[in-house]
Amino acid sequence: MIELTRLNGSPLAVNCDLIKYAEAAPDTVLTLVTGEKLVVLEPCSEVSQLTLEFRAAVLRTAWPEAAPSVIARSAHDAEQIVREQQHKASHE
Repeated sequence: MIELTRLNGSPLAVNCDLIKYAEAAPDTVLTLVTGEKLVVLEPCSEVSQLTLEFRAAVLRTAWPEAAPSVIARSAHDAEQIVREQQHKASHE
Protein backbone atom coordinates (compact mmCIF):
# COMPACT_ATOMS: atom_id res chain seq x y z
CA MET A 1 0.00 0.00 0.00
CA ILE A 2 1.16 3.52 -0.72
CA GLU A 3 0.08 6.58 1.23
CA LEU A 4 -1.52 9.31 -0.88
CA THR A 5 -3.66 12.36 -0.15
CA ARG A 6 -7.20 13.08 -1.31
CA LEU A 7 -7.99 16.57 -2.60
CA ASN A 8 -9.61 17.44 0.74
CA GLY A 9 -6.34 16.67 2.53
CA SER A 10 -7.34 13.35 4.07
CA PRO A 11 -4.83 10.51 3.84
CA LEU A 12 -5.56 7.53 1.65
CA ALA A 13 -3.79 4.16 1.48
CA VAL A 14 -3.95 2.64 -2.01
CA ASN A 15 -3.06 -0.87 -3.07
CA CYS A 16 -0.67 0.09 -5.86
CA ASP A 17 -1.09 -3.31 -7.50
CA LEU A 18 -4.63 -2.23 -8.40
CA ILE A 19 -3.62 0.94 -10.25
CA LYS A 20 -4.31 0.47 -13.95
CA TYR A 21 -3.08 3.93 -14.93
CA ALA A 22 -2.54 7.45 -13.61
CA GLU A 23 -3.22 10.61 -15.54
CA ALA A 24 -2.83 14.31 -14.87
CA ALA A 25 -6.05 15.99 -15.92
CA PRO A 26 -5.00 18.51 -14.31
CA ASP A 27 -5.38 16.74 -10.94
CA THR A 28 -3.92 13.26 -10.69
CA VAL A 29 -6.62 10.70 -11.43
CA LEU A 30 -5.87 7.07 -10.66
CA THR A 31 -7.95 4.47 -12.44
CA LEU A 32 -7.98 1.13 -10.67
CA VAL A 33 -8.40 -2.23 -12.38
CA THR A 34 -11.90 -2.30 -10.87
CA GLY A 35 -12.82 0.83 -12.85
CA GLU A 36 -12.93 3.00 -9.71
CA LYS A 37 -11.31 6.41 -10.08
CA LEU A 38 -9.43 8.20 -7.31
CA VAL A 39 -8.29 11.83 -7.40
CA VAL A 40 -5.18 12.58 -5.37
CA LEU A 41 -2.93 15.57 -4.68
CA GLU A 42 0.36 13.84 -5.54
CA PRO A 43 1.58 14.19 -9.14
CA CYS A 44 1.79 11.09 -11.35
CA SER A 45 5.57 11.04 -11.02
CA GLU A 46 5.32 10.79 -7.22
CA VAL A 47 2.70 8.01 -7.44
CA SER A 48 5.11 6.11 -9.74
CA GLN A 49 8.06 6.70 -7.40
CA LEU A 50 6.08 5.60 -4.32
CA THR A 51 4.98 2.48 -6.18
CA LEU A 52 8.55 1.62 -7.18
CA GLU A 53 9.78 2.17 -3.60
CA PHE A 54 6.99 0.01 -2.19
CA ARG A 55 7.70 -2.85 -4.59
CA ALA A 56 11.43 -2.63 -3.92
CA ALA A 57 10.74 -2.83 -0.17
CA VAL A 58 8.59 -5.93 -0.70
CA LEU A 59 11.36 -7.57 -2.73
CA ARG A 60 14.03 -6.67 -0.16
CA THR A 61 11.93 -8.26 2.58
CA ALA A 62 10.96 -11.38 0.64
CA TRP A 63 14.37 -11.93 -0.98
CA PRO A 64 17.11 -10.42 1.22
CA GLU A 65 20.00 -11.80 -0.84
CA ALA A 66 18.75 -9.77 -3.82
CA ALA A 67 18.76 -6.51 -1.85
CA PRO A 68 21.79 -5.04 -3.71
CA SER A 69 20.00 -5.45 -7.03
CA VAL A 70 16.78 -3.99 -5.68
CA ILE A 71 18.40 -0.87 -4.25
CA ALA A 72 20.47 -0.16 -7.34
CA ARG A 73 19.25 2.34 -9.86
CA SER A 74 20.53 0.33 -12.80
CA ALA A 75 21.87 -3.10 -13.68
CA HIS A 76 25.38 -1.61 -13.79
CA ASP A 77 24.99 -0.30 -10.22
CA ALA A 78 23.73 -3.70 -9.10
CA GLU A 79 26.75 -5.45 -10.58
CA GLN A 80 29.08 -2.98 -8.87
CA ILE A 81 27.38 -3.47 -5.48
CA VAL A 82 27.56 -7.26 -5.80
CA ARG A 83 31.28 -7.08 -6.76
CA GLU A 84 31.99 -4.88 -3.72
CA GLN A 85 30.15 -7.27 -1.40
CA GLN A 86 32.00 -10.26 -2.85
CA HIS A 87 35.31 -8.44 -2.43
CA LYS A 88 34.49 -7.65 1.21
CA ALA A 89 33.44 -11.25 1.90
CA SER A 90 36.63 -12.65 0.40
CA HIS A 91 38.78 -10.42 2.63
CA GLU A 92 37.00 -11.29 5.90
